Amino acid sequence: MAVEAPSDCEVVASGSFVIRYGLRFLGKLHVAIVPELVALDYGDFLVGEDAWEFLLQRSNRYPRSEVIGHRNDGSDDMVFIRTLDMAVPPMVLVYENREATNPLASPTALIASQTDGLPERLCQFLPVYPQIDVWQETLTE
Repeated sequence: MAVEAPSDCEVVASGSFVIRYGLRFLGKLHVAIVPELVALDYGDFLVGEDAWEFLLQRSNRYPRSEVIGHRNDGSDDMVFIRTLDMAVPPMVLVYENREATNPLASPTALIASQTDGLPERLCQFLPVYPQIDVWQETLTE
């Protein structure tokens, strides 16, 4: 994923996109669920930033709580928090629009010389490289 496309690269998709983050499954890191609702085992429900704060900071205290959302293959799912691997960074997923449940891509790096104005989580969950050649050097190591 690049903020600006280099002239010698083929652009697969461009424009405005929706970025979501998926929590990876234990032992199946290629599968993730994008939380839409967190149902706590003591009866409360969380959405949005409250849900993310809970999942990233306190979910280990409530392993029987459930995450309801869409997997990275677009299908609906509901899983217990204990089935998620909270020790690995969430999967970054790029969607065509807000209604889409099937992602266009799952980037593994962000190429941007400046990260001002980009979502904080995007820069937290993806390695950031200032130029494409710097990123390509990491692929040969």
